[in-house]
Amino acid sequence: MSKRKSLVSEFYLFVRQNKVFWITPIILAVILLAGVIVLGTLGGGAAAPFIYTLF
Repeated sequence: MSKRKSLVSEFYLFVRQNKVFWITPIILAVILLAGVIVLGTLGGGAAAPFIYTLF
């Protein structure tokens, strides 16, 4: 039975083997933006002024 790898470890191996280091900042920016959107919807009105200034 083979050992299953996590999504993060597979992504790390993909970046290392294919030398596509330029994709890492894009993925991090998308994750950060998704986190801001989730905090904006779950946090109620407290985060709304900060999210408004981003867009």
